[in-house]
Amino acid sequence: MNIYDISKKTGVSIATVSRVINGSANVSEKTRSKVLAAIDELGYTPNVFARGLGLNTMKTIGIMCADSSDPYLARAVYHIEQDLRKNNYDSLLSCTGYDHDVKEKCMTMLLSKRVDAVVLVGSNYIEKDEQQNNYIKNAADTVPVMIVNGVLNTPNVYCTVCDDRAAIYEVTENFIRSGRRDLLYIYNSHSYSGTKKLDGFRAAAKDAGIALPEERMHFINSHNVTVQSAKQAVAEIAEKGIKFDGVITSDDIIAVGVLKYARDAGITVPDELFVAGYNNFDISECCEPELTSVDNKLETLCRHCVSTLMDILSDDGSLPKKTVFSAEIIERSTTKFTK
Repeated sequence: MNIYDISKKTGVSIATVSRVINGSANVSEKTRSKVLAAIDELGYTPNVFARGLGLNTMKTIGIMCADSSDPYLARAVYHIEQDLRKNNYDSLLSCTGYDHDVKEKCMTMLLSKRVDAVVLVGSNYIEKDEQQNNYIKNAADTVPVMIVNGVLNTPNVYCTVCDDRAAIYEVTENFIRSGRRDLLYIYNSHSYSGTKKLDGFRAAAKDAGIALPEERMHFINSHNVTVQSAKQAVAEIAEKGIKFDGVITSDDIIAVGVLKYARDAGITVPDELFVAGYNNFDISECCEPELTSVDNKLETLCRHCVSTLMDILSDDGSLPKKTVFSAEIIERSTTKFTK
């Protein structure tokens, strides 16, 4: 017996059932009575993570991110916290790392604090093994769960994503159209987002009739990739005799490492080598030459996530479970695309 059975029995939304369980005042007495009657009839008891009946909302949202030192995650958390504050909600941040067991423990901790919802920042929370996503599904039995740039198709989970596959596909297409065919793709994540980016690279090359062996898709096995480790990775690729005239990366930091390698190797950019990054962070304008990058509209994703959450908490009608935003390629001095 869970919250979905109560929702089905009463004909009200999961969010409304959750508000009754949480003791929210934003529910009519008629609806509250109907939900409480169904709870009594079906013998439903909120689990240890749910708030007791009759308690008021804590006006607090739990936020989980893997690593607050990661520029992408740190910026996302900033935007989410700012928008929550504008809506008079506080937040509790839990930096989980990447270990599954720790993620699950952090979710348990946030729910025990009686948060009104949980926001998962980053696609690393979505596992290929569906069993490992059960802790998210179970949390959604109690409160709405929002995911920024990840997708999990389950009740009471709402996802806001950038179309990373289309973005990398378009970048790769621009490289090829501009005469670059000896391509490298360098990445450091097998997350939902990371997989979509890699798929976009492969698809664009395939559609252009370019056969790319696996050695041209280089994985850096580190969540905390640095400019120096990225530079070293490119040097090791070159030492294997692999020629390349275009490098596309999954992150701006990796791309700056490529630029560092090119400078030391006497390779001119963009005349001999095109380079593109991803995320369009400040570092893309601080390096020399300035870096072509993909703006994945992170602020827009975060604002939409909070806006959707506020609508859910106010039971504002039917809301989309998944919203997809398009990215934008910001061309700077590391490429010369043929228009």
